[in-house]
Amino acid sequence: MAKRSNEFHSISDLMKDVIKENKLSKGMHQISVKDAWAKLMGQGVVSYTENIQLQGKTLVVNLKSSVLREELSYGKEKMVKMLNEELGENLISKIILC
Repeated sequence: MAKRSNEFHSISDLMKDVIKENKLSKGMHQISVKDAWAKLMGQGVVSYTENIQLQGKTLVVNLKSSVLREELSYGKEKMVKMLNEELGENLISKIILC
């Protein structure tokens, strides 16, 4: 049986430990990226977004509108920078708009 520790830990530190021990960080990054996309891009873009996936360091975004896809393609570097700032770490290095 594990020895009980009398030290106090914050809940956020404990959650980070649980996520790390159970290898859940990949799934948590997926959720974080989807939330950041919705927050930064706004309801107009989100309504045309079908799917968002983080594959390695590449963010793949499926869009319903070819016109919107073309418009967003001009600002990929800025979106990468904004999303990484929102996430607090460099998770994304490239965006593919489909």
